[in-house]
Amino acid sequence: MAKKEIDVRFKKFGVVSFTATTKVNDFIDYLEKGKVAGTVCKKCGKKFFPPRADCYKCLSSDMDWFVVDGTGSLMTYSTLKYAPVGFENELPYTIALVDFGEYKVFGRISKEIPEDEIKIGMQLKPQVVTLPNGQLLYEFIKA
Repeated sequence: MAKKEIDVRFKKFGVVSFTATTKVNDFIDYLEKGKVAGTVCKKCGKKFFPPRADCYKCLSSDMDWFVVDGTGSLMTYSTLKYAPVGFENELPYTIALVDFGEYKVFGRISKEIPEDEIKIGMQLKPQVVTLPNGQLLYEFIKA
């Protein structure tokens, strides 16, 4: 019997990867192409970010991918001065929730945007970043 190969693409995401396996590993393929993607339920049309393999609205597992593009409006943000284990060298950094209409995206705001310029309602867009160690991340930049 052939041994099943484990898909560990997700270990390439972020500063610290707490898991190497997930049902939504195609997320990494999109990041490698410079795109941020979420999932959409083929049955009811509900969009998810972060990507989900199953729809909580209609309980379907028939999902597809969509690219997070265009601009969104900053809903809320917080600049972190303390961080969980593994993120200490990233401090300070700003996390945000950006509204894209049908869905919202949680992520970091680029350090290129000075903290005093961050304002609720400002228009932001996602950008894929490759960290020095080769890990992939996305962040928000000014639109």
